Amino acid sequence: MSIVAIIPARGGSKRIPKKNIKPFAGKSIIAYSIKAAEESNLFNRIIVSTDSKEIAEIAKSYGAEVPFMRPAELADDFAGTAPVLIHALNWLNEHGCYSKYFCCIYAAAPLIRSEHIKKGFHLLRQKNAVTAFSVTTFPYPIFRGLRIEENGRLKMFWPEHEKSRSNDLPEAYHDAGQFYWASTERFLKEKTLFSSDAVPIILPRYLVQDIDTPEDWKTAEKMYLALHMNKTDWANA
Repeated sequence: MSIVAIIPARGGSKRIPKKNIKPFAGKSIIAYSIKAAEESNLFNRIIVSTDSKEIAEIAKSYGAEVPFMRPAELADDFAGTAPVLIHALNWLNEHGCYSKYFCCIYAAAPLIRSEHIKKGFHLLRQKNAVTAFSVTTFPYPIFRGLRIEENGRLKMFWPEHEKSRSNDLPEAYHDAGQFYWASTERFLKEKTLFSSDAVPIILPRYLVQDIDTPEDWKTAEKMYLALHMNKTDWANA
């Protein structure tokens, strides 16, 4: 059974230049995704889909394959993940590598762990789902969320929950932005990772940080360093 990891990593990041290969805690950030995929021991191939020769060379130096360059129309600011994956899967099929399952792993996910990747694969098969992906809880009940109106005043999104106790509100989850497992055949039919039949791999919040801005980057780096600080480091902190 062939299983492939696909790491999308375009070169044109605007808010964080060279985001997918920028040094993070001593290594290019993409290295953490490649390493987690390797340590899972699940994949026949670990492939990076990129439009950048620089990213391609760095990805290969960490052990990934870059068997093709992504076309320009799938590398702009509006290219979604699903079309990039479809392109990669079709390329692989055309070149004799059909994968029954695949895992999309984001390049900027330095808190990712191989045990969660493995858990996702086993859950996907156990539940016979189309997709399985990482999620985490919101740190505050979303049903008591606020918005700022055009006049600068605050309003509740759901005013009916103004007096609801937090304990009485349902838990809400959001995409953790790390990895997405899928059945290749069923994904190519639905063409979305948020499939009609998806199951969650729930991660603790201390292992999740979306990285879209320089502030996000600093937060993620501090989280990573805190998680990897040994007892001696703590004593001297």
